[in-house]
Amino acid sequence: MSQDFRPLGNARLRRARFIGRPNRFLILGRLRSGELIEAFLPNPGRMDEMLFPDTELTVVRATPSATRRTEWTCVGLEREGEPILLDTHRTNAVARHLIETRRIPSLKGWRIAGAEVTVGHSRFDFLLERGRQRLWLEVKSCTLFGNGSAMFPDAVTERGRRHLEELAHLRQSGAARPVVLFVVHSLRPRWFLPDYHTDLAFSHTFLDVRPDVRVLPVAVGWTRQLSLRQETRLLPIPWAHLRREAKDRGAYVLLLRLPEARQLKIGRLGEFHLAAGWYLYIGSAMGGLDARLRRHVRRRKRLHWHIDYLHQAAVEVVPLPIRSSKRQECELAADVAGLYGLAVCRFGASDCTCPGHLFHSGASSPLDDPAFHSLLHRYRMPIPV
Repeated sequence: MSQDFRPLGNARLRRARFIGRPNRFLILGRLRSGELIEAFLPNPGRMDEMLFPDTELTVVRATPSATRRTEWTCVGLEREGEPILLDTHRTNAVARHLIETRRIPSLKGWRIAGAEVTVGHSRFDFLLERGRQRLWLEVKSCTLFGNGSAMFPDAVTERGRRHLEELAHLRQSGAARPVVLFVVHSLRPRWFLPDYHTDLAFSHTFLDVRPDVRVLPVAVGWTRQLSLRQETRLLPIPWAHLRREAKDRGAYVLLLRLPEARQLKIGRLGEFHLAAGWYLYIGSAMGGLDARLRRHVRRRKRLHWHIDYLHQAAVEVVPLPIRSSKRQECELAADVAGLYGLAVCRFGASDCTCPGHLFHSGASSPLDDPAFHSLLHRYRMPIPV
């Protein structure tokens, strides 16, 4: 297979092991020589399902600059044996190559006439031309995939939602139907969806602009030298599944960290000794899911549910919604019980026959556990029917 395109040029790639991520744009790693490094991460995504301890990273030495803090840049990683390009700053170069080499069938015949083109108060990645026709195109980088699905975004993006609306406005003004191109950095996914669990507003806009904006999710693959593989694939979008499931309802996992062991009274359930560490609470709201999660995160509230008492003692709370038209709370609790031990009998299970809905994962966060992410993907990325 041809491996003719390298978005990083001839930069020397080095391997490092992931240690930590102090903030969204900073990675801590260890080179094979044993040297500890800090690397800039040009990707604002959450990427919890990829950045596990000891994950192999691909880093390059950066050009020295008076304004630059770090000597290194993290440009990729290896996930389950597959190299992934993480550098979102290179995504437009990838898109340009795909268009110019005619590897996106529906864009054959179009040529790139401009980049970073301003239209009114908006700016789009590319302007394409074909004869006298003009076509605006916006590019997005997708690195969230699992269980056969690719999803975007992996963090709330008001900017991305606004881009969809601006593209739709161009179409309504009489222009050719604009395109949003999602470059999916893996050949494993079989379909594409907006991540309605993470960003419901983006997903609703995604549905609303469908008549006016063409969505092209294109899957690509990478070699260990971050050369683009020859194969590309246009992923289908299961629109009916999206319309049914992208609603404010479903189950959720609430992660809470207890900094030290506590003797805690939990309403009428009684008093219990709770060890320090991370806890997982499983709940559901088949109407008003977002409001339920906002309440769980809020500190000041009337203590009502069992989880409210634990929340008062916790120092970190991470809500993970799982939107679905099906009631999955008890099924989800049973699956989580296969990974972690039950913390308190009957906790959160007053209205069902489950042993309990609170589990303890010990000192390590479930977000650092590949098995937990695999479980989460099964619920968040089900096979569309």
